[in-house]
Amino acid sequence: MVIRRVLAPRIDFGALRRELGLPESYPEAAQREADEAAAAPPRPAVDCTDVPLVTVDPPGSRDLDQAMHLSRRAGGGYRVRYAIADVAAHVRPGGVLADETWRRGQTVYLPDGNVPLHPHSLGEGAASLLPDVDRAAVLWTIDLDADGGTTAVVVQRALVRSRAQLAYPHVQADADAGRLPEPIALLPEVGALLTARGLRRGAVNLPIPEQDVEADGDGWRLVLRAPVPMEEHNAQISLLTGMAAADLMLAGGVGLLRTMPAPKPEAVQRLRAAAAPLGVHWPDDVSVGELLLRLDPAQPRAAAFIDQAAELMRSAAYTPFDGESPERPAHGGVAAAYAHVTAPLRRLADRYATEICLALHDGREVPDWVRAALPRLPAVMAATDRTASAASRGAIDLAEAVLLAHRVGETFDAAVLDVDAPSNGKTRAGRPRGGMVALDDPPVRARCVGELPLGTRVRVRLVAADPATRSVAFELA
Repeated sequence: MVIRRVLAPRIDFGALRRELGLPESYPEAAQREADEAAAAPPRPAVDCTDVPLVTVDPPGSRDLDQAMHLSRRAGGGYRVRYAIADVAAHVRPGGVLADETWRRGQTVYLPDGNVPLHPHSLGEGAASLLPDVDRAAVLWTIDLDADGGTTAVVVQRALVRSRAQLAYPHVQADADAGRLPEPIALLPEVGALLTARGLRRGAVNLPIPEQDVEADGDGWRLVLRAPVPMEEHNAQISLLTGMAAADLMLAGGVGLLRTMPAPKPEAVQRLRAAAAPLGVHWPDDVSVGELLLRLDPAQPRAAAFIDQAAELMRSAAYTPFDGESPERPAHGGVAAAYAHVTAPLRRLADRYATEICLALHDGREVPDWVRAALPRLPAVMAATDRTASAASRGAIDLAEAVLLAHRVGETFDAAVLDVDAPSNGKTRAGRPRGGMVALDDPPVRARCVGELPLGTRVRVRLVAADPATRSVAFELA
């Protein structure tokens, strides 16, 4: 669901690309290797093209990592078949293409075009699970009982064929109308079961609306949207697969987990203390995850509470191990051990984690090229995570500054999401006391100076909007 969108004029994102050192193209040798792989795609021995898989992604996506098919099992429960693009089958270990993917780490998304992990001939071509073509995939088959508990896992290389490329808005409309296509007709049912299991484990999901910049004719629009329910259900299938992968790794004694500390009890207590002043009713028997699921992020007080809850979700990392399992293998947001294996077209780590799972499932030794990579992957992924985050935030900051550059001095309605801790009128950095506000229209989120009451609606005045520094600033009106 799109909450708000505002048109912005022409914007040049070139300076941001140069600032972040993003490559403009692939080196010739790496591009040639990718093109050669695309011209001779692998054909796994196991043929599963009879399974009517479909992909579900944002509109216009071409790098399609996942395709799914859900069905009921004859004896009760469900069968989840989740095909993941088999990137390792296209990328030769130690080749120039593999080396270039290590330099990139992950796809960086910008409004005027992505900086892909793989050349388009692979990432949006021969390795992508596009519809109506045979593709090499890693097919996960996960059997669930009637309550959504995992009872069996099979992972294998297979030839697959997607029947359709679906987009979230249309899928949600079909779900609302009760006409979902057969391959995903059970997704709301299975997704709800998996969500409920996660909440019982203590999982936490932050329902924060996504801010984005989209092309609109010759200009750009600034968009704020909340995820539709079908996106959340789809995410549960990815989480289910990531947990199955982590279990395989922990049982086999080698792997690459995505970990995060569980929320500390004192942090949860601070959040609970913030609930009442914000008008958020938090019963004693309700977990953080259950409470967040009930809140409407479009309401200022709920949005402020959700912003405070984000402080619980810090310090995510990649944790490799070979031999002894990590002391803390779990991901605090998932409330279980979890691994990234479902987006290898976009994340380098997934290619290696998937190869580990294939080997362990088959009772084979994990390939040496995979084992040798494990100690190096966390640093590469952390660095490229920072780059990707800086690109996303920088693009939004630039769009906000361009959009508001001619409106300095105007006042706007806003909700107060966060405030500085008291410190004699100044913050620890010496700045005047203030906080973070979210404007109603346009959908801008920026710092505001003044004594801001958390979780309330206020009028704010725009005092600066500078596209050169990508900065916007407000004061309490």
